[in-house]
Amino acid sequence: APLMGGVFLLIMRNPGAMADAGALNTKVKMMGMAADWQSYLSILTQAIGVGGVLIFGFIASWLFGREYTDGTAKDLFSLPASKTNILNAKFVVYLVWCILLAVSNLLVGLLIGLALQLPLTETGWIAAGMSTYGLTGVMTIFLGSPIALFAIWGKGYMPPLGFVALTLVFAQVIGAAGYGAYFPWSVPGLYSGSGGAYKEQLNGLSYGILVLMSIAGYFATVLYWRYADQKK
Repeated sequence: APLMGGVFLLIMRNPGAMADAGALNTKVKMMGMAADWQSYLSILTQAIGVGGVLIFGFIASWLFGREYTDGTAKDLFSLPASKTNILNAKFVVYLVWCILLAVSNLLVGLLIGLALQLPLTETGWIAAGMSTYGLTGVMTIFLGSPIALFAIWGKGYMPPLGFVALTLVFAQVIGAAGYGAYFPWSVPGLYSGSGGAYKEQLNGLSYGILVLMSIAGYFATVLYWRYADQKK
């Protein structure tokens, strides 16, 4: 994402290239972007708000489904630790892994931005941009708990990956229809600004639905892990 964003800004810097790229030129005008730090950070934020659903979904699918695919899930239950502690350890690893990816995405972006010598038109915008990036990342990470449920229910990482693909499709369709503010997987993308004016539709209920989905996914995962018949 940082590399693609850098290429995007390079093209924007070249008026001749912008004139030739008709679709890109239209997109830039719609988003009101310029070749500066504000626009670049906005690109990075949108990348984590939309692409993070896929990338973080891959991480959750792998962490919670791999033991079933490898046939080693039964070994976890023989460990001298409670089932809940084992599951919580997986969630901690998921959290740390996603945070590191989000931070590395931002750091690489900062290095590319420095290399491009992007101008900064408003100094006070940095804190607001960083805050939007961080909150977008947090919301996207929270949506990993339902994916964990699909991983242990489907006993592998293919069912949760299918669920991630469906959520991405529904997030785009429902968001375009104007109801993304009430679909959890659309909220991070809208908050990041990828939906343009649709961001204004977000309200307290939008964030409440996302938090409730995250909490429900966590407790459902714990309950299924503890009480379901684990034969495989």
